[in-house]
Amino acid sequence: MTAITYEHIKTCSQTGARLGRVHTPHGSFDTPAFMPVGTLATVKTMSPEELQEMNAGIILSNTYHLWLRPGEDIIREAGGLHQFMNWDGAILTDSGGFQVFSLSDMRDIKEEGVHFRNHLSGEKLFLSPEKAMNIQNALGSDIMMAFDECPPYPASHDYMKASVERTSRWAERCLQAHARPDEQGLFGIIQGGEYEDLRKQSAHDLVSLDFPGYAVGGLSVGEPKDVMNRMLESTTPLMPFHKPRYLMGVGSPDSLIDGAIRGIDMFDCVLPTRIARNGTCMTSNGRLVVRNAKYARDFSPLDENCDCYTCRNYTRAYIRHLVKCNETFGFRLTTYHNLHFLLKLMQQVRTAIAEDRLGDFKEAFFEQYGFNEKDAKNF
Repeated sequence: MTAITYEHIKTCSQTGARLGRVHTPHGSFDTPAFMPVGTLATVKTMSPEELQEMNAGIILSNTYHLWLRPGEDIIREAGGLHQFMNWDGAILTDSGGFQVFSLSDMRDIKEEGVHFRNHLSGEKLFLSPEKAMNIQNALGSDIMMAFDECPPYPASHDYMKASVERTSRWAERCLQAHARPDEQGLFGIIQGGEYEDLRKQSAHDLVSLDFPGYAVGGLSVGEPKDVMNRMLESTTPLMPFHKPRYLMGVGSPDSLIDGAIRGIDMFDCVLPTRIARNGTCMTSNGRLVVRNAKYARDFSPLDENCDCYTCRNYTRAYIRHLVKCNETFGFRLTTYHNLHFLLKLMQQVRTAIAEDRLGDFKEAFFEQYGFNEKDAKNF
């Protein structure tokens, strides 16, 4: 028995997008799904109860950050991450690979793992496939991620090829080190940058290892949006149909829809929470920067078409006042709204798939939101 299973419900005849359900030890969630990011065992400014109100079926936490603070031993003593943070839904933990390569300027990649410095203290650290598995086993997440290298963009074909081959070897070591496969599902991560031949090689290597799910990594790292879509179009057909497909680090509304059309089931990104703390809100009519002066006397909600807690109760003028004064409640309100917006968007995407009209939905959404294919990536 595997801890994670995927149930396919329907394929949209208009676009080929998948409607499904992922079953985990801590409940099931419908896909395509967006996962709010709770890096340090908390989605910034939100309570678990508020996330439940928004119907978030799964959230993401991070191995690297929890390893540094408070440490996996403390979380294990608490009964695991679910108990520690009082969240009874599903949890996915990123392996920490992306953070090692993005936060630390001083790192040395070896076959055994990566030597680097703690980005907080400068302390020398070492993370290997085995260590990443040990930490995630202690955290007790429902879905664990294999330890991989996330190369920079752009990277040469030669560098990327060596990186893909190392990631495949590390993936096999992760499987061997995974101590709780009946309780925690382990996903492999397909790399290859912008090179279709290397994406194909990576997918072949990882699929042969028979992970219960697969992620597409190394996208949304600075490449043009058309490159990301092209890589998805060439990669997702190589991924097993009856297993979940996860696109890492993507959370703009246009990319969520485009990813779903290309067969992706799961997404995550810090975008909605990060921009919320700058006073930027996603609305049905496009981006709204509520801290701008023109909203000082605007007593309408952030979005007239939104039924979230924020829009039902508070005005743009009030939220602007809070954000301008750096009041935490203001950031809570904008964060609540942005997460609700994306979670509701994914619900609308699922309904459109069920009704074979996701292409029509995309066209109408893009028009109302003000996206165009050229500059949508710049949200």
